[in-house]
Amino acid sequence: MEEMIDLVRIEPAGQYSRRIWFLLEWVSGIELEVHSDLGKRKYVEALNRKQQFCLSKGTPSPRHKVVNNIPGVPGFCPLVFCSARMKEAIAIAPKDFWPKVFGDMHPDLIKRSAAFLLLNDSKASFSIEGENPKSRRAALWGQAIGQAGKRPLSKDEFLRLQQLVIGSDRFVRFGFRTEGGFVGLHDRETGMPVPDHISARWEDVETLMNSLVETYRCQKDNGYHAVLAAAVLAFGFVFIHPFIDGNGRIHRYLFHHILTEYEFSPPGLVFPISASILDHLDRYRRLLEGHSIPLLDWIDWEQTDDNNLRVLNQTADYYKYFDATPFVEFLVDCLEDTVNRIIPEEISYLKQFDAFKTAIDDQFDLPDRLVDLLFRFLNQNGGRFSKRALAKEFYGFADNEKEDIEAIFLRIRQQVN
Repeated sequence: MEEMIDLVRIEPAGQYSRRIWFLLEWVSGIELEVHSDLGKRKYVEALNRKQQFCLSKGTPSPRHKVVNNIPGVPGFCPLVFCSARMKEAIAIAPKDFWPKVFGDMHPDLIKRSAAFLLLNDSKASFSIEGENPKSRRAALWGQAIGQAGKRPLSKDEFLRLQQLVIGSDRFVRFGFRTEGGFVGLHDRETGMPVPDHISARWEDVETLMNSLVETYRCQKDNGYHAVLAAAVLAFGFVFIHPFIDGNGRIHRYLFHHILTEYEFSPPGLVFPISASILDHLDRYRRLLEGHSIPLLDWIDWEQTDDNNLRVLNQTADYYKYFDATPFVEFLVDCLEDTVNRIIPEEISYLKQFDAFKTAIDDQFDLPDRLVDLLFRFLNQNGGRFSKRALAKEFYGFADNEKEDIEAIFLRIRQQVN
């Protein structure tokens, strides 16, 4: 610190010295004894926007003649480096690509697509964590995702989300952790933790989460891009790991919340990001481990009596400041995947179903439940009946009727696709 202060004092009016001076005071919260006449100096930005994504609206600091364009607060401020790929990705406005996705589609079809995508994303979020929830539990979490963006983030909102995720406090205590936390395994013989990720010290959680909320407000009020904010806040949250349980689903919920609140998502539709993550689960896990595992060498800890761990050194800075670039790149790829593949596939599915139902209703008098079963079965089996299905679910059809139904399905599939 003293060496940096001495460096500033060599030429305190220089633009680089002023930046260092500003950053030292910004990070430490301590006003330094630096004397300089800056009356005729022009303002310079704290961060170089050619190298890092910054706030579009900065705040002048007359003391340093520096514009604070840093996308965060001292207590939580991951940064994202610029690249041609990133600039190109976030330059695309939603209003430009949503018409290409939906075209002149009927609003009812869009609404049905939205309902399925919501439920699909909820199920995928459970599956990422190796869970296979009952339909009701998945539907309830889907309803929570559907409310994303309607309540501003705050400590109370995070606590509300945890209760929605966990459901009951019978086995898990609600609220921020008051003990250590890690993601990993236990040694089979000794019970010792074998961590892949060590969460922030519980003593730092409240302060870190307050700062995360401050950064959320700072970014939203000062023109930070929705995709950048979503990745920074969601991954920052999961690294802090403020709760004993429920962190993963809330982490993925934050993608929806930020994109909806910034009006990046179209009204009434959430990006099925968890569905895309599930399809790229190995990359997602490597991304998380690539950040967390190298930090293990810098964290001192000991085993507790209940086979948890206790962090022994100061680690808050590891959760305040990190390079969020790879996490933004991953989110961008997931968003492109949902727009180019997942959403079009669902729209195609519904169009095929509607056309199939219309054709079947014109030729047969069948209950809707059986039409739905027919379509789902043929869709899963390449448009053909299996011998087992002909002997069980569809035993009532004559041979020529089965052939007609297969022909109808294959013709409609070809027309829609």
